[in-house]
Amino acid sequence: MKAEWLLGCSLGGSLLMAGCAQSDKKADAETGKRPNVIFIVADDLGYGDIGCYGARTVSTPNVDSLAARGLRFTDAHSVAATSTPSRYSLFTGMYSWRRDDTGIAAGDAGMVIRPEQETMADLFKAAGYATGAIGKWHLGLGDKTGTQDWNGTIAPGPKDIGFDYSYLMAATGDRVPCVWIENQRVANYDPSAPISVSYKEPFAGEPLGKDHPELLTKLKPSPNHGHDQAIVNGISRIGYMKGGGKALWKDEDIADTIAAKAARFIESHRDTAFFLYVGTNDIHVPRYPHARFAGKSGMGYRGDAILQFDWTVGEIVKALKRQGIADNTLIILTSDNGPVVDDGYQDQAVELLGEHRPWGDLRGGKYSIFEAGTRVPFIVCWPGRVAPGVSDALVSHIDLFASMGKLVGQQPSDGMATDSRDQLPALLGEDRKGRDYVIEAAQTLSVSDGEWKYIAPSNHRPYNALTRTELGNSPEEQLYHLNGDIGERRNVAAERPDIVKSMRATLEREKEKTPGK
Repeated sequence: MKAEWLLGCSLGGSLLMAGCAQSDKKADAETGKRPNVIFIVADDLGYGDIGCYGARTVSTPNVDSLAARGLRFTDAHSVAATSTPSRYSLFTGMYSWRRDDTGIAAGDAGMVIRPEQETMADLFKAAGYATGAIGKWHLGLGDKTGTQDWNGTIAPGPKDIGFDYSYLMAATGDRVPCVWIENQRVANYDPSAPISVSYKEPFAGEPLGKDHPELLTKLKPSPNHGHDQAIVNGISRIGYMKGGGKALWKDEDIADTIAAKAARFIESHRDTAFFLYVGTNDIHVPRYPHARFAGKSGMGYRGDAILQFDWTVGEIVKALKRQGIADNTLIILTSDNGPVVDDGYQDQAVELLGEHRPWGDLRGGKYSIFEAGTRVPFIVCWPGRVAPGVSDALVSHIDLFASMGKLVGQQPSDGMATDSRDQLPALLGEDRKGRDYVIEAAQTLSVSDGEWKYIAPSNHRPYNALTRTELGNSPEEQLYHLNGDIGERRNVAAERPDIVKSMRATLEREKEKTPGK
């Protein structure tokens, strides 16, 4: 089945090879320089949502161009099927499931990554890199839940875990507070509208979406999803908030803000090596794209948000080219987890989906232990260093920590990033095998070696009716032969007890490891 996926970007790759050859020459002259590194992490972008992974009903020319100039992976995985645990593992090199406090974070959550914990940004800083984080965060701010001073300095914060500069959403677009946090203070703070946030009780006099649908001028919540509390910018959210004034964001401008801040960071650091994390808000709800994209996909706001994400990628590449550093920059583009269509708002994502399949040929989606939950787009582009092509190597976000450490000559401190392994040769296209196995997490755990996938038993519900997602939970052990059954339709556990036993043992060995050991 993997062979079919190799066709996804072949035409685009052929058309752009000439341009790559020219880039290679320039890159050769810069081999003595340390490469800049940019992570572009989309939100809820599915395996089948972009052209080079098979999408035919939505156009993603900038992502496709990046893939054609770089290496596109067919078997890459986030650690978890939701945002907070996925990003935690990416930044720390530690499996989020080893802790019981890495679930989906509220908007007023305290820091999930503690200052004493080493992050990938710390490694880059130790190597002399400037470091920045822009866009979606969703890893908590401040010391403890609900204790942040939204009207002053919020500490601890990104600076305490390695980021010199940050311009972030505290959580996600559908959770309050709906303000940007720049270097741990509210950007464009309005002293006439002090900010209060609560996830327990509403504020007197502040209208809620569930009570005042007439105030929902841009998006209304889907029934029973819970996005019906504080109203900001004509959209109701999760959580309660008052104040903010001129600091409140406008959803239609979020992508523009992220792109502009990323471009400014690149410009400011064109003469020094830098590491930049860009977490886009697209394709997460609430989807309310800029007017430039609204109605352009023919698939409603979700499709339009994919176009907007693609534009953001293009703006970052343009910024690199303007500064003359595109050929000495390693870009890794991926998604935090799999796709979801209706995740809380009446944006016609389901009704206008048509023939588009955000999950491609995979089963499940966001929240699911099936492959569509964590098998994500993953593109590595580094002109002159990474040869264009497609790789079936088995790779995981968990290994980005150790791999980037190897790239810049830094090793994790003792007891840190103990789940991360150096897979730099796979990322650079020098090793086409990758990991021996990956572990995926949702409400249960699974292990896959690229050919076989074992899912541990779980008594959680098998189906999320609100999002229409098969979660993959079952009280029985599950085993799927991914070569020939990528859609995980035929459970062969009873037929192959030998493989079940072996993979169960692998998973148990990992679970028994002491965190930090």
